[in-house]
Order: sequence, then structure tokens, then C-alpha cells
Amino acid sequence: MEVRIFETKQELGLSAGKDAANFIREALEKKGSANIILATGVSQFEMLATLIKEPGIDWSKVVCFHLDEYVGLPESHPASFRRYLKERFASKVKVKEFYFLNGDIDPQGECKRVGEIIKKHPIDVAFVGIGENGHLAFNDPPADFDTEEPYIIVNLDETCRRQQLGEGWFKALDEVPKQAISMSIKQVMRSNKIICACPELRKAKAVKACLEGPVSNMAPASILQTHPGAIIYLDKESASLLSKYK
Repeated sequence: MEVRIFETKQELGLSAGKDAANFIREALEKKGSANIILATGVSQFEMLATLIKEPGIDWSKVVCFHLDEYVGLPESHPASFRRYLKERFASKVKVKEFYFLNGDIDPQGECKRVGEIIKKHPIDVAFVGIGENGHLAFNDPPADFDTEEPYIIVNLDETCRRQQLGEGWFKALDEVPKQAISMSIKQVMRSNKIICACPELRKAKAVKACLEGPVSNMAPASILQTHPGAIIYLDKESASLLSKYK
């Protein structure tokens, strides 16, 4: 794991987006195709905006997978992650295939459907964030570090649900779904490179727990400490409680 700290979240996003583009270009040059995982949320805004503008990427040879999605939320809802990804990414670049998660139908069936597909596509680059409760994807604590299934149905804890409310995706806490389809911890960790963008002061406690504390399913993103290809992108606010990486 490598940690990089920037003055602003804009600089963070710019650097993460450019590094992501380089990793995708490397995969394309090496094997003629690339498989990536895309995340959503406020933390990904600048990174995605940078990535789609990067030159020299043959997007027609890139296959995309969806990190997580709410159970029971229609795509028309402003908080829908597939809506987010279609508006901010898929409508801007024409990839070979994008395997979206549809949490508005049979969630177990979706886990199986997309899980079988991703098993055939080794991931070159995964984009993730760190939640205010330390979650990785929607794997809230205590996260399942053991399941081999690529996608699982998870229960969302109150801290996670309040984060979604605080970011402005919902008008009231009772509107935030209590379950989601999430990529599993082991599936995220199978990625060759992991780009973790995590700006803002509200993430500082989680960042400290996950980067300087022990590896524990009570701080799910702490597992990134064990991944040699993980790069953590912080701004000075999200890094403000760190001592080791000053």
C-alpha cells in the first residue's frame, strides 16, 4: 500500500484520474484489453471527470464492473449508483461492456449473474473509497473477509446510511435503503491495482483507523494495507489525523 497526500481534493482527483488512465493504458498495451471496477459517491467526482478526458485510451476495449448498488432503489432515484455511473461515465465514453448492478430486481440473482461474469474478467484497476465507518465498497463493519463470492447482499449500518444522507443523496434517513449489493472484500482485493480516493475532513477518523490501525473487519478498508498495488489518495483534511504518513 502506498499513501499520497494532496493539498486539495481537486489535486487529489486530478492525480488519481491520471494515474488510473496510465494503469488502463498499460493493461491495454500489455494484453489488448482492460477490466476495471468503478465506484460512486462524492469522493469520485474529480477522479472520474479527469479520467474521461484522458487521451490515448481505447475505451472500446475496456470492460467495466459496478462496485455496489442499493437494494430496491429504482434507477430514476437521484441516489441510484447505476444512474450516477451512466451520467458521469458511461454516457461520456463508449466502453466495450458495462456490467451494471440492478438492485431493483432479484438481488440474489444479480449477485450470481454479475459474479459469474467477473470471474472471467481479471480486474486490472479498481476504484474505491473509504466510508465514514471505514467501509470498503458497502462492506460495513464487521465486514466479511472470508467469502469467496464476488458479490454479496449486505446490511447497511446507521453510520453508513447517515453518510449517504449527509452527502445529499436522500432527504431523510428513513429513505436510505437498509440493504445493498456489494462487491466482496476478497473480490476487491483480487484487483491488480486499487485506486482509493478519500478526501474531506469527515473521513479523517476512518482514514486513521484504516491506515494506521490493525487490519480488522471492524475497519474494513484496513485490508488495503496488505495489497501491494493499492494507492490511497488523501487531501490534507482526510489525512489530518495521521501520524505515520506526515
